[in-house]
Order: sequence, then structure tokens, then C-alpha cells
Amino acid sequence: MYIDSTDTFNNIYTTFYRKSYLFVKSYVHDELVAEDIVSESLIKLWERIKTQPIEHVSSFLFTILKNSALDHLKHEIIVRKAYQSLHEIHNRELEIRTSVLQSCDPNEIFSTEIQQIIQKTLDTLPEKSRHIFMMSRFEHKSNKEIAEIFNITVKGVDYHISLTTKALRINLKDYLPCLVYLLLQ
Repeated sequence: MYIDSTDTFNNIYTTFYRKSYLFVKSYVHDELVAEDIVSESLIKLWERIKTQPIEHVSSFLFTILKNSALDHLKHEIIVRKAYQSLHEIHNRELEIRTSVLQSCDPNEIFSTEIQQIIQKTLDTLPEKSRHIFMMSRFEHKSNKEIAEIFNITVKGVDYHISLTTKALRINLKDYLPCLVYLLLQ
């Protein structure tokens, strides 16, 4: 079949669209992509016909369609490899996070560090406040018992415990959410 510039684009479109569409769709497996490739290929054919007559139009169009479909499929391969690579990276990162979290023992991680902060904080307090707090929290003595030992009022014991608690709260502020979580278990 010989076509020259006297043929209209509509004639070319009507003659070749359906066959071209079916050919491209059989390879790209996507109707919209096939439509785009065929439309662009028919436009390329028309542009070429406007500059010079083509003797074997079907062969020329087939070459354009084949190359366009190949370009699309090669691009799809690249895209899928990129997605696959990203998916593999995401899976590895997820496995690492899971593994780290499974091996994580919050008691081990924080206990030494928190103990050091508590000890440093207690060392900075007045001796009387430190002893009262330690009796209350570590020896489990009542405020009344502590008041009798130090010969002060129960309100005085409350004051010293409050002073120590405030200092600990300030120095352990970064660990409070973890401590609350661990204490609630």
C-alpha cells in the first residue's frame, strides 16, 4: 500500500488503528497505554508522510509500533526493578527494626543509666533529704517512723521527700515516659 500527503490523517487512522491497537495491546497488556502508543505512532507516520511518500506503510508503521512498545516494556522493566529494589530495602529495614525490638529489654537498657542518674541526683541533695527519701522509698518506712527517727514532724518528712522527688523528676525528665511505662507493667 502506497500513501502520500494527499491522504488525510482520518483515512490513515481508520485504515490502521484497529489492527495497530490489537498488535500493541497484545504486548503491553494495558488498553490505555496501547491507545497512547498507537495514537503517537499514527501521528509519527502522518508527520513522515507529510515530508515524503512511503511505499510500504504497513512495514513502516509496524516498525514504529514495535519500537514504541519495546520502549514502553523496557521502561516497565526498569520501573518494576526499582519498585522491587525499594520493596526489598523496606523489607530488610522492617526485619532489622523487628529484630532490634524483639531483642530489646527495656529493663536492661535503662536500669543502669537510670540508677546512675538517681545516684548522682541523690548525691547532690542535702544529707538529711537523701536519708529521708531512701528510708521512705528503699526501706519502706512510713513517714511517721521517719519523723520519729529524725525528730521532725510528718510535714517535714513530706517536705524532704517532695524536694528529692522534684530533683529526680527534673533529672529524669527524658526517661519519665519509659519509667511510667515500665512501672505500669
